[in-house]
Amino acid sequence: MHPVVVKPVRTWREKRAFLNFPWLLYKEDPYWIPPLRIDQKEMVNYKPHPFYIRNEIQTFLAYRRGEVCGRIAAIINHGHNERYNERRGFFGFFECVDDVEVAQALFDAAKQWLADRGMVALRGPTNPSLNYTLGLLVEGFNSSPYFMMTYNPPYYEKLLLACGFEKTQDLYAYWGKRDMLPGVQAKLQPICDEIRRRLNITLRELNPKRFLEDVEAFLEVYNRSLVSTWGFVPMTKEEIHHVASGLRWLIVPQLALGAEIDGQLVGATFGLLDYNPRIRAINGRMFPFGFIRLLWNKRRIKAMRLISTNVVPEYQRLGIGMVLLNGLVPRGLDWGLEEVEFSWVLESNRLSRRSLEKGGAIRTKTYRLYDLDF
Repeated sequence: MHPVVVKPVRTWREKRAFLNFPWLLYKEDPYWIPPLRIDQKEMVNYKPHPFYIRNEIQTFLAYRRGEVCGRIAAIINHGHNERYNERRGFFGFFECVDDVEVAQALFDAAKQWLADRGMVALRGPTNPSLNYTLGLLVEGFNSSPYFMMTYNPPYYEKLLLACGFEKTQDLYAYWGKRDMLPGVQAKLQPICDEIRRRLNITLRELNPKRFLEDVEAFLEVYNRSLVSTWGFVPMTKEEIHHVASGLRWLIVPQLALGAEIDGQLVGATFGLLDYNPRIRAINGRMFPFGFIRLLWNKRRIKAMRLISTNVVPEYQRLGIGMVLLNGLVPRGLDWGLEEVEFSWVLESNRLSRRSLEKGGAIRTKTYRLYDLDF
């Protein structure tokens, strides 16, 4: 058999091959959703992205007989290592044919690059961090992912285990449908009314007239609320501004809700419509006309991914998250939503998992993060 050769990506031709490889690998897979090409360029730092102002990445391609058969990115997240006092590298954007030799060669190249820079352990997949897309799909292969969630073939887990990786944390996706909502709301409404009255909570939708400022405020709540969450590293000011700008045309204001006490934003929840069927239709290309097809007549999209419900630390465990979710229900019904995915939820977040399961949500997918000590 011909040997596997792994090379660091340097030239524009190699960068194009790195970005295009998933289209070759998944061309027969009915559940795969192509990434937005312009977004992928930023996420691997082929175009500037604020994550890489302080962090590092190197992408690699694996070849056999001159043909690309795999790819990987080695990532140093300095914010993580400073926060957790570690020397941990990360891997992401991993795609590979069903061949352990290819996978091992890719991981060896990533490990060597990271070791040369003082790293002693590896975690992933993160694309490129916990604030973006992450996790290896290990359960739930019978449907396409929701917007901004990952997908991979079932054999990827076998490749990682063969290369010495061990599970470190699971992330779950929960699913609910429209006819569950009225019953859940009827059960929760009296409790939520009492919490709102006792804490003097005002709920408000995202304000379209000051859209960017509001999205940034919601993301600031996200940053503050997750300080004790496993593996979390706050987004920088530059990242918050960049993410908020990118969400400008995707967020529906009535599906983003803030909770205020005495005029201060203390909690926020927001969902994003499931744009994935449209992204598949435009094959991940926003230009020249893909963005029109992506954003035209959003009312026709009847599925949503609820990305986050966050409450700042000093107001946590008072029921504000439940009030936010309950307040979102009539807005979702008014939009005409038929189904919602709640993702992702850490397996260690027992409170959120228990709340979703009590509300009737069904766990449909499991994503996994893996660790490897060098």
